[in-house]
Parts: sequence; C-alpha cells; structure tokens
Amino acid sequence: MSTQARTPVGTPMDGARISGSAMMSVSTTFHPNAVVDQLPSDLILVSSDKVYFHVHCYRILGASENGFCSLLPPKAQVQRGGTQMITLAEPADVLNVVMHTIYNFSASQFMPSFEALEAALGALVKYGVPLKQCVVSGSPLFALLLSSAPTRPIDTFALAGSHELEDLAVAVSPHLLAYSLPSLTDELARRIGPVYLKRLFILHYGRNEALKGLLLHPPNPHMETPDCSDAQQRYLTRAWALASAHLVWDARPNLSVNLLQATLRPLEKDLTCELCKQSLKERIAQVVADWSAVKRTI
Repeated sequence: MSTQARTPVGTPMDGARISGSAMMSVSTTFHPNAVVDQLPSDLILVSSDKVYFHVHCYRILGASENGFCSLLPPKAQVQRGGTQMITLAEPADVLNVVMHTIYNFSASQFMPSFEALEAALGALVKYGVPLKQCVVSGSPLFALLLSSAPTRPIDTFALAGSHELEDLAVAVSPHLLAYSLPSLTDELARRIGPVYLKRLFILHYGRNEALKGLLLHPPNPHMETPDCSDAQQRYLTRAWALASAHLVWDARPNLSVNLLQATLRPLEKDLTCELCKQSLKERIAQVVADWSAVKRTI
C-alpha cells in the first residue's frame, strides 16, 4: 500500500490510498504515515464524502466534553492495539477544520470557505469541543475566522455573536465601520443577538457623535492685528462650520484621516493672515489626532 497526495481537503479528493484496484481518499494531514503524534493513530474518522482521517482517540476524547457526541467510549474504556472506524455526517472540508482545531494545527493552507468554517463551528459544538477554548486570540482557528472579516465582515460578526465569541467579535468589529446598519436583515440581527447588535450600534453612534464633537470647535482666534480684524477671523469660523457640516452630513464611522484633511486643508487658500493659517493648521492636526484615537472596536 502507498499513500499519494492528490489535492487539498475541500475538493473531492485530498489524498489517495491504493489497495489493489480500490482507491480511498485520505486526509493529507491525518494519513496513516503522518507524524502528528508520538503514538500511532487508533481511530479512523470517515467524512460524509468518504475521506479518511487517521487520528488518535485520546486526543479526541481530551478535547471533547461529550465523548465526541457519545460516539467514543470513556477514556478508561479505550482499547489499545485496535483501530476503530466511525463514519460522520460532516464533509471533508468541515471535518478537516475540526481535526486541525482539535490538534491545534492551522488549516489556513487549505483555504476553507466561510461556509465550511461556519459549519465547522457547529460541528465542534456538536462534538463537545468548547469554542471559547479554541477560538481565542492567537489560536489557529481564531486567525482563520478573522481572515474572513475583510470580505465577509457582517457574516463573521454574526458568527461570532451567535456563539458568544467575545474576542472574535471585537476583532471583527473594525471591519464593520463602513457597514450600513439600515441594510441589516432580520435574520442577521437574530444571529448577531441583542448584546452584540447593541454594541455595534453604539460603536457607530459613538464614532459619529465623537466626530461631531471634534468639529464643533473652530480654530482658535488670535488678537486683532492691523492686517486681520475680528470680522476677518469670523470668516474662518464660518468656513470651518460649513466644511464641518459637509463632513458630518456624509460621514460614516470609517471616515478616513485623509478625507478629513482633504476637506479642511483647502480652507487655508482663502486666508491671507499668517496667524489664521497657523491656527487652522494646529486645529486640523488636533482633530486628526483626536479622531485617530476614537475607539474603533465594540
């Protein structure tokens, strides 16, 4: 018998073990000759699409709080020297993530889809693996889920909320600053749950209010000079108010520093007083610094 790697898990064939004319798909990570543990594998898990995972019973039982959904005997009753085979309901791409999580390996090289990751979390719950122990900052599964945030931010946030994964929800939330909250569907709101949904609304509202507060104060006036009267300084105040109103009207919580500067800096071109110009520059710098410091996470 020989083991031949074919294609990554997530496609119909992730490896092949040939015996005579029969061909079996075998996990490229958890195959019979894989060195993933000091002990030889004693358990074969078969996915619904017939991919074989050669794993260790003690590892599975050590990670599971329900005997792997009662499919495995208690630790004290595990027989040594034999190999048990169990067929599961999950497809290979989902089971692959589950096994990598139990072994604390990264499955990022297989590039599982978001749907596979979502199903893997459900499978981990089903098989008694506590998510709050394996989806924590710094863990392989946490990193894999967070990698979905740039392209699927609201879905990743909903997944975190539905499983009450605090670290993941917080890490994903900056990616939702550009999200239009009125577009939330009832189904998404239900999955996110009232606690994390409220925190998301507070994040958006808080940043918008912070921006209004920062722009409320115009550049500081200076003492009148022969070249710049109080009336001339009021022109800068009015121009600042108009530019600020434009920013606040269109602004989203993800307003960039570049856009902020691009809107306020042109006010300088109509100023002739060097003191007014300096006051404007200082105020813009302060607004930019304060806006950069406003909280970006739930």
